Amino acid sequence: MSSVLTPQEVDFPQWYQDVVAKAKLADNGPVRGTMVIRPNGYALWERIQAELDARIKRAGAVNAYFPLLIPNNYLQKEADHVEGFSPELAVVTQGGGRELEEPAIVRPTSETIINASFAKWVQSHRDLPLLINQWANVVRWEMRPRLFLRTSEFLWQEGHTCHATAEEAREYALRIVYEVYQETMRDVMAVPPLLGLKTDKERFAGAIRTYSLEGLMVDGKALQMGTSHELGQNFAKAFDIRYLSVDGEREYVWQTSWGASTRLLGALIMCHGDDNGLRLPPAVAPTQVVIVVVKDGEGVVPAAQALFRELSSAGLRVHLDDQLHTSAGRRIIDWELLGVPVRIEIGPRDLAEGRAMLIRRDTKTKVPVSLGEAVSAVQKMLQEVQESLLTLAERRRAASIIDTASLAEAREAGATGCARVPWDVVRAAEADGTLGKGLSVRCLQRADGSLPEAADEEGLVAYVARAY
Repeated sequence: MSSVLTPQEVDFPQWYQDVVAKAKLADNGPVRGTMVIRPNGYALWERIQAELDARIKRAGAVNAYFPLLIPNNYLQKEADHVEGFSPELAVVTQGGGRELEEPAIVRPTSETIINASFAKWVQSHRDLPLLINQWANVVRWEMRPRLFLRTSEFLWQEGHTCHATAEEAREYALRIVYEVYQETMRDVMAVPPLLGLKTDKERFAGAIRTYSLEGLMVDGKALQMGTSHELGQNFAKAFDIRYLSVDGEREYVWQTSWGASTRLLGALIMCHGDDNGLRLPPAVAPTQVVIVVVKDGEGVVPAAQALFRELSSAGLRVHLDDQLHTSAGRRIIDWELLGVPVRIEIGPRDLAEGRAMLIRRDTKTKVPVSLGEAVSAVQKMLQEVQESLLTLAERRRAASIIDTASLAEAREAGATGCARVPWDVVRAAEADGTLGKGLSVRCLQRADGSLPEAADEEGLVAYVARAY
């Protein structure tokens, strides 16, 4: 790996591309807008996926899989939905060397095809709630692709549910926001999201409400990390999803859908990375600890192997680097680039003194520790790194949000960070597209920070920023 990265302050977008390339996270695919996720990147996705999946299941949803190809007529059934996605659709018109009788849409999202199944599965109130999640790829033709952030094909999970009442649907949509997405982002990824309601202009096509989780990156831009939608009865009516109530009446269900994607890898990179590369929170790091044999000597490699076994037995994700054909300096730079939270260096002098050197990736702090106490010392350091990265991100987020009172002030603050401004001040500019170049209302909150039910509530505050 080459260690030279463009400094963040010089060119943040180039720094991001450098990290993705040199940490071997992903490559551009052969078709414009697609990506090859390399093993280093996919290992990160697997960790995030596992954490999300566990929480999704705790929320009662079960996994299923639905077809990649969707009949064109399915998308036509919900007017707002098809209008919202039309510019991004990839359409298959030929198959088996013949023109298809009906074009097939390559899945941009699965509301339509999943609801076609829900119409068969939901018959009685005893079938509710129906809570389904799918792990899949989707295709949305992207005109300005950036690896992990905006690609024509990406990986994600999408949840789809049916409920007996609007209240139950809203409660579940919010449960996903708090118990699945916020917990994973904050407690695992150490990226504290800003929660809010999307404006009517920005809400998901076909939804009545969209809740968003926005991350604020090092460069002051916002990144939409996940969304949860109340769909009302729009799709239920389009696909005739009805159940027999306790009173014997045929009622339409109330629905939600929600999703998070490989864009979360972009959030990890841009929220925590520095000029030396990635800085991974231990909870999500594929490798939490790397043992670097600095120099060979009598008993050094066996001692490192013994330490490897101890750490592994303690349940840590650990790697032993005894590749002595490459200089220790070169290997250390590479491990820093990959963002491994804790590095243990051991050489002949260390072994002679019965110790090793522990180094935190986030602060570069070095702590000598006896080999007999290494496991407990590493566990403590990992916890400190996790907490420190979250604290730093929270402080950065707080510092980047500026209270403003006018449209002009909001534009100025949003150019380099995030403006918090009364919604009534920017409502008209958001609606007519004159908010400012590159600026958008990321989400709305009540004055106390809680989530509103509608954009027309009195006293709402808006968060205005540039966004990826």
